Amino acid sequence: MPNNEVPGIRCHEIGFHTSRFAGRLHLNQIFPIAPMKNVVALGIALALGTLAPHPFNNRTQAAEAQTQPQRTARPQPPTRPPDAPGTPKLIPVGARAGENAGLRGAPGMNPPVDRDGDFLIGPDYVPAPELTVVEGVPQGKVQQFSMDSADSKFYPGIGRDVFGTVDPDNPKTLIVQTHAAPYKRTVTVYVPSQYVPGTAAPFIVTHDGPGLGKPDMTLPHVLDNLIHQKRVPAMLAIMIANGGGDAQGSQRGLEYDTMSGRFAEFIETEVLTQVESHCNVRLTRDPDGRATMGTSSGGSAALAMAWYHPELYHRVITYSGTYVNQQWPFNPETPGGAWDFHATLIPQSAPKPIRLWMQVGDRDLLNPNVMRDGMHDWVDANNRMAIVLKAKGYHYQYVYSLDSGHGDRRVKNQTLPQALEWVWRGYPRSGR
Repeated sequence: MPNNEVPGIRCHEIGFHTSRFAGRLHLNQIFPIAPMKNVVALGIALALGTLAPHPFNNRTQAAEAQTQPQRTARPQPPTRPPDAPGTPKLIPVGARAGENAGLRGAPGMNPPVDRDGDFLIGPDYVPAPELTVVEGVPQGKVQQFSMDSADSKFYPGIGRDVFGTVDPDNPKTLIVQTHAAPYKRTVTVYVPSQYVPGTAAPFIVTHDGPGLGKPDMTLPHVLDNLIHQKRVPAMLAIMIANGGGDAQGSQRGLEYDTMSGRFAEFIETEVLTQVESHCNVRLTRDPDGRATMGTSSGGSAALAMAWYHPELYHRVITYSGTYVNQQWPFNPETPGGAWDFHATLIPQSAPKPIRLWMQVGDRDLLNPNVMRDGMHDWVDANNRMAIVLKAKGYHYQYVYSLDSGHGDRRVKNQTLPQALEWVWRGYPRSGR
């Protein structure tokens, strides 16, 4: 191995400026973030990015050679009314006195950043102004590198060729035939312009990160603006791609849906150390200065990181969190998978130092696969999460969005800046 390489890293790094330049890509400038011998860093001035595709479709980073049989289209989930039984009492955001009976939010309005509780937004969504590059606002830089599964002690890679079948002896799990499926994982790192070299910076880890050479600039643009406005600390963002596939029997499912601290340990041991090395930064060890965020199973994975390792993470954001029974292989300690968060774990445990922002859509998923165990309704699961979090006295904010589906891009476009500001409330804006 050349002496300039690090185990687990393939040194084809790309440095990106977060600024916009006439909507075109330029490859003739160099913006090296973490100088390394014999490593070329390409500077690219990017147009305003769009939100990444739904995580289920973000497979470009995985070397997954699965040939799935043709599936019929998933039926449209039903709309669950915001006042249905089992739903917490929601506060319509922006509604004027006497208008609450309409059970709808004002267009473009988000819950206040200084309040906990249960809120209703939509059905009309407006992209947040913080998504736009603003002239005069300092722009951070983005760097990418890849990691090879052959070098991982945690996740060498699994896959499946066909979806599993319900276990006749245990309807809470599937029988799935898996095989080895090596992959490459892209890690995308945003470093704000305000970062002071040598200091330990707060950061946020996000799941279902973009592929190599295809950075999603939404979060960097939002952070540029929020940091400049001193609404969040000068934090790094570490966007980690999944290992490929989805749900039971896939690498992504193994990482995200497993109820344990293993995924957080993988990130701590194999990812964050490489981020510090390659990007020439220091990351805080203070759990109050660490956040994690994800959509769907990436959301339940984000909470699992903080739940099983509260000494590492205190702040969590989830969109359409998969708080349902999707864990595989079956674990008798948590037989309901992530459904057990609200069924047993949170109700039966002392409160942990976790601050949780979460969202669900009124047309979120319902029984999307062959499982029929009563634990596959995303709306019911998130409603139950809000109820148990309130009962246990957690700092949480629950956003129920009208006219929206699973991982709805319009909702994230409107709410992401507010969610970040809320979840970082109480942390010094100058960082630590």
